[in-house]
Amino acid sequence: MTESNMHSTPDDQPTAAPTDQPEGEVLGADAANTTEKDPNDWVTGDEPMTGAQRSYLDTLARDAGETLTADLTKAEASEHIDRLQEKTGRGTES
Repeated sequence: MTESNMHSTPDDQPTAAPTDQPEGEVLGADAANTTEKDPNDWVTGDEPMTGAQRSYLDTLARDAGETLTADLTKAEASEHIDRLQEKTGRGTES
C-alpha cells in the first residue's frame, strides 16, 4: 500500500482507502447523472413552481427578452429554465 491511498482508523491502524466506486446511485463531482427524470414524470411536477424557480425564471426571461406566465408548474418552469439557459448561455459550463 502506498501512503497516498492509506488513511488511519480511530486507533491509528492504517487501512486501504476505498478505490472502487460504490454500486448504485452516486453523488459528487465525477458522478454521471443517469437518474435525471423528465420533468413531466415528476411526482410533484404539477405543483406550482417554487419561489427559487420563479426568481430564476424572471432573471432568465428578462435576459432573453421574453415574458412568461407566472402560473407555471414545477415541471413547466424546469423546462423553461433549461430552454432559457441554452438561449442566454447562463447556467452552462464553458
